[in-house]
Amino acid sequence: MQKLSNSIQLAHCLLKDRLVEANIIIDATAGNGNDTLFLAQNAKSKAKLYAFDIQEQAILNTKKLLIENKNNINLPLENIKFIHDSHENINNYIQAKIDVAIFNLGYLPGGDHEFTTKNDITLKTIDKILNVLNINGYIAIVMYPGHEEGLKEYQAIKLFVKDLPKKAFTVGWYKMINHNLNAPALCWIEKVGEYA
Repeated sequence: MQKLSNSIQLAHCLLKDRLVEANIIIDATAGNGNDTLFLAQNAKSKAKLYAFDIQEQAILNTKKLLIENKNNINLPLENIKFIHDSHENINNYIQAKIDVAIFNLGYLPGGDHEFTTKNDITLKTIDKILNVLNINGYIAIVMYPGHEEGLKEYQAIKLFVKDLPKKAFTVGWYKMINHNLNAPALCWIEKVGEYA
């Protein structure tokens, strides 16, 4: 079985080692809960995990998945906060430094495709997290350029991250080059120094 056959698998692979030490973990786009479940399965038991989504159905789906798998996760359920709000408002809920964050952009799989992440809000949120990310903290951003809004996000994020100061961040960009041009892509950010 391929372990790096898509951007989500690669994001999980890259995050796994850091999760062992992470105290504050963010799933900025809870969706159907798969990333939240991965984070909860690989986090240390004292970590705090915050799962954001603007759609109530996504929060319900995520809660259900975590409850169904409560015996297979490291985190106690009380250490997982489900937040029915835009990730743009992250500062209203978290005042601590962040160690790990993941964005799985686009629309809710199986949901209304009219509700999708938007590049302006996504960029604001990424910038907010960069400002409170701990040194050696990671952000993984999975993007979907195969639909109109997803392509805008993909292009806007690429422009934004390419100008991040290299003294503060290491940025990677992963895309399958022998697949469809619309295949999901991964942006990977590691904080390596102070960011002003």
